[in-house]
This record gives sequence, structure tokens and C-alpha cells, in this order.
Amino acid sequence: MKMSYRSVLFLCLLLPTWLQAALTIEITQGVDGAVPIAVVPFGTAGITLPQDVAGIIASDLARSGRFAPLAEQNLVARPVESSQVRFQDWRTLGAENLVIGKVEMLGPDSYRIQFRLFDVFRGRQITGYSLPANSAQLRYVAHRISDIIYEQLTGQPGAFATRIAYVISETKNGKKEYQLQLADSDGYNPQTLLTSAQPLMSPAWSPDGRKLAYVSFENRRAAVFVQDIFAGTRTELSAFAGINGAPSWSPDGQSMAVTLSRDGNPEVYSMRLSDRKLKRLTSSAAIDTEPVWTPDGKNIVFTSDRGGSPQLYRMSAQGGRAQRLTFEGSYNTSADIAPDGKSLALVHGQDGRYRIAVLNLETGLLRVLSDGRLDESPSFAPNGSMIIYATETGHRGVLAAVSSDGRFRQRFSLRQGNVREPVWSPFTQRK
Repeated sequence: MKMSYRSVLFLCLLLPTWLQAALTIEITQGVDGAVPIAVVPFGTAGITLPQDVAGIIASDLARSGRFAPLAEQNLVARPVESSQVRFQDWRTLGAENLVIGKVEMLGPDSYRIQFRLFDVFRGRQITGYSLPANSAQLRYVAHRISDIIYEQLTGQPGAFATRIAYVISETKNGKKEYQLQLADSDGYNPQTLLTSAQPLMSPAWSPDGRKLAYVSFENRRAAVFVQDIFAGTRTELSAFAGINGAPSWSPDGQSMAVTLSRDGNPEVYSMRLSDRKLKRLTSSAAIDTEPVWTPDGKNIVFTSDRGGSPQLYRMSAQGGRAQRLTFEGSYNTSADIAPDGKSLALVHGQDGRYRIAVLNLETGLLRVLSDGRLDESPSFAPNGSMIIYATETGHRGVLAAVSSDGRFRQRFSLRQGNVREPVWSPFTQRK
């Protein structure tokens, strides 16, 4: 049965059943032509480390879809220093690039991680760094190394050291417990920010990556809160009568776009965070919701059924006339704009299926990327290379990711239960 836009909005207020656990990743579609790369296990001089730094790097590069790390058992040697590298050996294996490194202990719970990246066919070093870390930082530093390697080889910043936020729940003694969580981009290090007996939804990162806005029903009605991730504090931002939903930060972090029905109908408002001053941006008899800002902060894209079916529209961030963006199909919602502002991800409904698509804002071309039955909540990685979204498999809610060109796919799943509402963090430096 095809869902109407109003029923989708109502179902969003109810939320499905979810569960807490660490996310695991399964690559479901690889990329032909991925670049062969050798990541040699790092030398440790007999130190027992809590994390396999080289293994994390290899996994990151594989998850990008751009690289194909050689299997460890196929490595011809295990050099630690530049002087130990014989490029001809690696050329024979077909590796185009080589990563070596070592970890040294500087003191109690203090390490130095050194790595080098080589161009095998040119027989030269491309880059190399030495980075400090303690035990708790080893995974993060490994992700940072992956970012450096990715950028050196592709020219595009890596997003491995970023994080994702999502909502999960579990049933305990017949009662649902909802949790707002964040984790590393590879699903490790899950951290619960909030637990509630009532639904949580619509997490949204601040531009500096220090805060999350979200919708909570803990007081038996919708309210928008802002959670400071590092301080562990939160602030109620909007709790008007009726709908308080779909928060979205402006690029400068000074304003929040929200959906409110305080004046009777769901409309898009802009709130100045310094003094909570509201400005109504839309005015129609339709449902106007799901606002997101363009990267330059000049415009807002939102969902509206003012044309008879839910479609995406763009208007000035100061309000005014709205321009319709989507015309293909009778259902296009839940926009997320690419970091370069040239395209947007959305949920595209057709023939009873709801899939993730990308709309080129310059040409108007819409391309479907996913193949699920009920895919939703798309969110771009901060480098624009991947889109994470919620989907279903085996009647369970899981997260999935697809490259922005549709060539590479992966699935994030829990051992049991469901997970929804993913959102990818911006580029940030962790505390």
C-alpha cells in the first residue's frame, strides 16, 4: 500500500522498534577498477596494542570503494622502514601504492604512530607523518591516517575520522527504550547520548560537530532539544503546542530551521539561536516540513505537498516565493544537500517503492541509487563521496551507505533489532 505524505509524517511521530548495539559493516556491492593497495601490518617492536592500526586503515580504504587492499596473507614482505622496501616485489603483486608504518611506546599509555605512503610504480614516497596517541585515541589516529592517504591519492578529503549519529531502541520487560547514539564512521565506539522511554527522532549535527539537535517526545509531546556532546548538557529549544520537528542548523551555526504548527498548519520557521526569535518562512495550506540549508546559507530546501503530492522546493532563507525542484514521480522528500551544493540526496517514491536518489541541481537530472523497498533519511558524508540512509532487510531496520555515483554499497547492521535516522557529522577535530 502506497503511503501518503500525511501518513508518512504521522508514522515519523510514532517510530518503529529499535535496539542498541555496535554497528557492523558488510560491503554489499564492490567497485570494478578499485585501486590495488598494500597496507603492511605496522611494526610494534613487541608492544601489544589494543588496536590493529594497519587493519583499521585497510578496512577504511576498502569501505571507500576506491581501493582494494591486498589480503594480508598475500603480502610479499613486511617492511617497517623505507630502506626495507623493494618496489619490484610490490609491482609484481600489482599494488599501485604501499603503506608501511610502526608504533613506538613513548611512556605509560603514550604512543607515536609513524607511517609512509609510497607510489610503487614510480618508486618514491608520496607522504609520511608521525602522530601521537594514547590507547583511547588509536582508532581515531588510524582513521586520520586513512584520511591523509585518501586525500593524497584522490585529491578529495577523507571522511573516515568523522562520526554518524542515529536513533535505536530496545524492548525491556515489554517497554520500549529509545536511545540517541553516535559512533565512528565505521560503526565502532558507540556512545549513548540520551535514553528515553518516549520516541527520539531527527538528529542534526551543528556545523562545528559539537552539538546535536533532535526531537524528543519525552514530555508526551514533540519538542526540539540541543545536546552538547562534550559538555553532556542539553537545552530545550522549541516546545510549542503542536508539531516541533525537523531541526536543521544554518551553516554559520547561528540559526535553526524547524517545522512548527504553532499557527495552525505545519510551516517552516527560522529561529535565531541567540534570542530564540522566530521568523516564519512559508505560508500555505499544505504541509511544509524537512527544511535544510544550502551550504552558502542563502537558501532553504524543504518538502511540501502544496502541488498535490510531496515534492522538494527551494526558497530564500529570508522567505519569499518557493521554486519547485522535483518533477519526476509523485513522491520526493527528505532532502540533504551535497557539501558542494551542486546536488541533493532525497527519498524518491515510485511504484510503491521508496529509494534514495540524487538530483543534479544544475541539470535537473534525477538518478536512483538504492534498490530497497523502504529507504529513507539520506545524509551525505562531509566530503560528498557517500550517502548513508535507513533501510530494511529481513523486516529489520538497518543503515546502509551508497557512493554518490551509485557504484559502491555497504550495510550497517545490528545483531538484532532495528536502527534508523542516520546523519553524518561534519569535518571536526575531536576533543
